[in-house]
This record gives sequence, structure tokens and C-alpha cells, in this order.
Amino acid sequence: MQDSLSRTIDYMRVSITDRCNLRCQYCMPNDLPWVEHSAILRYEEFLEICGATADLGIRTIKVTGGEPLARKGSVDFLARLKELPGIERVTLTTNGLLLEPHVAALAGMGLDGVNISLDTLRREVYQRLTGSDGLAKVLTALEKTVASGLKVKINCVPILGVNDGEVADIAALAAEIPVDVRFIELMPTASSQAFTGLSGEEVLFRLLEKYPDLSPTSERRGYGPARYYASEGLLGRIGLIAAVSNHFCGECNRIRLTSQGFLKLCLYHEQGVDLRRLLRQGAGRQELAAAIEEAILQKPQSHHFGQEDEKHGIKNMSRIGG
Repeated sequence: MQDSLSRTIDYMRVSITDRCNLRCQYCMPNDLPWVEHSAILRYEEFLEICGATADLGIRTIKVTGGEPLARKGSVDFLARLKELPGIERVTLTTNGLLLEPHVAALAGMGLDGVNISLDTLRREVYQRLTGSDGLAKVLTALEKTVASGLKVKINCVPILGVNDGEVADIAALAAEIPVDVRFIELMPTASSQAFTGLSGEEVLFRLLEKYPDLSPTSERRGYGPARYYASEGLLGRIGLIAAVSNHFCGECNRIRLTSQGFLKLCLYHEQGVDLRRLLRQGAGRQELAAAIEEAILQKPQSHHFGQEDEKHGIKNMSRIGG
């Protein structure tokens, strides 16, 4: 499936819930009301949409939230996604707090990867940043997930005055265990305005002090936008996702399905199509596919994060799924 700019669209992020068991300060404000259950897609509706996108060429699905494991039945849903004809890869992004009891089931179904969000290795910083004293539980889940044979990536958002002094320490996890550690630029949202993130260039500069041989690698480490670096001192790789300072819109291969069934064409822009409305009006798979295909042709050329003409931005990342 191609958009009007001949970009191949083969990756979809699917948010199955807006709910999360953490309150990370840069992501989800404490006063954010939950979406009504009736407005959230049922698993059968998600599967119908994912089947329609598979017919059009989507091959990789990333399941996100909120916190996806906070929704009852999420692991069974992942297994059903793995069985969808046309879908070649299914991965999961989680904060790790609820992960450990499900590791065996995820490995058993052949899940293609787990991304664990981990912004700090310091208990007091974790508690202040997330509102939970759960760091030890996340680290235990990380260890168990790696031991299971699942491919693991760690996602870290470096923020000045919060965790920027830990960049090298978090990267060092890739020296201790076979994981990729990715540093993601802070996205400008309604919740993140009080914080200043590090750019990918700044992160790389700091890491070169510890790993002077860190150099770009052309190997594929997944199907997203990260640019990876290798060092002789690392078992895994370092990834940089510089969506704000060095956007990759010309190579964008993704769309996003929100938990409320809105197909979002770009993280920044508001364009898309309400697939929940179509589904609940009785639309079949072919009609869904036609609506999706038409929407893809309207996919914007690029975002405008950090630019003077920025108008929209992101209100609440937890309702979009990242």
C-alpha cells in the first residue's frame, strides 16, 4: 500500500486502551479523564480493522496503550493478531509493570518483540517521574523477558534535569544483556511543556564519551524509524529516534489506530478516518479497506513539530498510542 508520495505503508501502531497504571509526568496528567468503555473498540473490532489493513499491505502491528497489559484479555488478543493472514510481525510496547506473569505466554505465541519503557535506573527518580515505586518489578520483568528468548528493546526519553545524567548508565544495559537501547526525543505534548528533552545529537555526543567507537550500522533492527549504532563494548545496539530535530517523514511507513477506532495518518496532524463509526454502522471488511485506502492517500508530507507554523501538536499521547 502506497500513499500519494509513493511511501510504502506497511506498519500500524494499535492502541488498545487509553488507560495506564503509571502517571509519567511528561505523558499523562493526573486530571486526564478516562474514555468511556463504550467508546473503546472491542477486540473483535480491532481484529476486523487489522484484517482489512492486512489486505491492503500492513505487515507489522505494534500494540500499545496507555498500558496495553492493563486491559483484560490483551495477551489473548496478541495471540489472535499473530494468527491473522497477512500479518507477519506483532510486537508489544509496555511499561513493564504487568509484564512478568505474561512472559511465558508471549514467548510461547512467538511474539516478535517487546519494547519496555524505562527512563531511569534510580528508584527515587522512577517514583517521582511515574508516581509508582515499581522500578524493581520492571527490572525483574526485563531480566525474565530477555531470558525467555524474546527480542527486547528498551525505550528511554532523556529529559534535562530529570534523567539526562543517566544516559550512559541506561545505554550500558546493552553491554550487560542482549538488548537494544533506544533514546527517543521528547515529543511536544500538552503534558510535556514543562520539560526540555535532549536531542538525538546531544545523546550521541554524550555516549561517544563512553563508547568512542560507537558508529552507525545499516543492519535492520526492526521496522520503525530508529537509527542504530554499534560498539565493540555492547552486546546490543543503541538506537536514536530523533522525530523532532531530524524528522524522517520522507521514509515514514506507518499509520496509527487509536483505542477509539480513529485511523490517524500522522502523529502530528489531525487527518484520518473514524473507523469505529463505520464499523458500528455495519461496514464490512471491503468497505473498511476502501475507507482506509482512501485515507492513506491523504497522509501528510511531514509533521511540523518545533516549527514556527506549528498549529496542532499532540494533546495527549496516551490516547494516540505513540
